[in-house]
Amino acid sequence: MGGRIVLRLDRMMVERGRSLNWLADQVGITNVNLSKIKNNRVSAIRFTTLAAICEALDCQPGDILEYEPDED
Repeated sequence: MGGRIVLRLDRMMVERGRSLNWLADQVGITNVNLSKIKNNRVSAIRFTTLAAICEALDCQPGDILEYEPDED
């Protein structure tokens, strides 16, 4: 049993026409940290950060979180 959660923040940012710099300013985190989130280079994300991203992009957590099952 396994699988992983994948962040699709990049897709949502494109759909909303928003830049990394804009979103970092709205959420109140650094561009570097937001870039790590955008590129799936994090193992966890705080709910407060997720909520701020959803508020800024007018979306739901399910719009940017996706479950990928193992291919076994």
